[in-house]
Amino acid sequence: MAESPEEVAVLVQRVVKDIRNAFQRNPHIDEIGLIPCPEARYNRSPIVLVENKLGVESWCVKFLLPYVHNKLLLYRQRKQWLNKDELIDITCTLLLLNPDFTTAWNVRKELILSGTLNPLKDLHLGKLALTKFPKSPETWIHRRWVLQQLIQENSLPSLVTKGNLGAAPVERIHRLVQEEMNVCSEAAGRYPSNYNAWSHRIWVLQHLGKLTVKVLLDELSSTKYWVSMHVSDHSGFHYRQFLLKSLIGRTVTDTSVLVQNQMINEQNPNLQEEEEEESAGAEAACAEEQSVDLPRHLEEELELCTELIDTYPGHETLWCHRRCVFYLQHHLSNKLPLPSAVVSSVDSSDETLNNSHHSPAPSHMAQAMDVDGLNESSSKQGYTQETKRLKRAPMQDSLGPELEYRFIDKVLSTCRDADQARFATAYRKWLVTFLGQ
Repeated sequence: MAESPEEVAVLVQRVVKDIRNAFQRNPHIDEIGLIPCPEARYNRSPIVLVENKLGVESWCVKFLLPYVHNKLLLYRQRKQWLNKDELIDITCTLLLLNPDFTTAWNVRKELILSGTLNPLKDLHLGKLALTKFPKSPETWIHRRWVLQQLIQENSLPSLVTKGNLGAAPVERIHRLVQEEMNVCSEAAGRYPSNYNAWSHRIWVLQHLGKLTVKVLLDELSSTKYWVSMHVSDHSGFHYRQFLLKSLIGRTVTDTSVLVQNQMINEQNPNLQEEEEEESAGAEAACAEEQSVDLPRHLEEELELCTELIDTYPGHETLWCHRRCVFYLQHHLSNKLPLPSAVVSSVDSSDETLNNSHHSPAPSHMAQAMDVDGLNESSSKQGYTQETKRLKRAPMQDSLGPELEYRFIDKVLSTCRDADQARFATAYRKWLVTFLGQ
């Protein structure tokens, strides 16, 4: 075994070269790992490549990691010169063994900015590092930086010349989003409650997915099975809470703006003719949001909670998620009538509708009846499918607490798990406190 500095240098240079050759032979490597091997029993390379899996025999790490670490630090301190190819190889080797070494990621940032390193290769390197270190914060941070470079306008044309990710910018962004979703799912499955992976997934939706309704609904559907298989993973359920909140915020905001624009156009026919194209575009943009049945999605989420709580008793994560879903239902029942208030402000003679908007929450039933009366007395031009949904959604608010209390009573009367009973009792106390506010 190598002991002298010269022998260590020769060994490390050979291992670094073997790693580079492994990536050249198989650019589709999708996982890395350490092979338990205390000693070098055979005169062979410690780098093992089997199909798409790259393994490093553990005996060489104690020589390899300190050597490349010190060599990179000497380069940063300007005490030793390394050319670009050497920098790429050394940082690649170092990050596969220790992805939380920020200096190595910073060196690769400089190589990307100089045009020496393809940013897509860094995404692949980070994906490999996450298979061994799925919670590495520096890897996720660098990954977001690389994605920001890719979505810049001056970066997208360069990807076409390199033959990557297809031809159309929209298609490339879509591929990036899908790839990031897969990376996050794999990392979340390798490490429980991997909040770094789920936070990165939220960031991708905000900056690449733009939080469109289609993307939000697709994510709700795709993560349903995952959370069903990881009932104690609070980070996964928190991600679904983010999706539901974003869906409510996106839908309610866009529909409120649309209703306001419709009322203004009805009051000003001249403006309506001049801005007909803009209004049509706004309606087209909001058409998808209008078609979303938010109460149904929240009801389905509560049904999922009920099924999981009955199947897997004693998991606090499920009860915490149920609190959030019920809160969103309550919030939605108070939020959806807001566009109706815009309608009421147009017709000041309808005092009943105005008073119902300022009345306490229990007057939801009367509010829905007043909206009916308003549409019957008007020209019915503003009576849309959205108005129908606004009328029936608040009516569920009075049934929500009663159904929750029934569910709690059922759990307490049938469960034999002490933790399950404790969580159900705590949920009842929370309901009493929340509804009493």
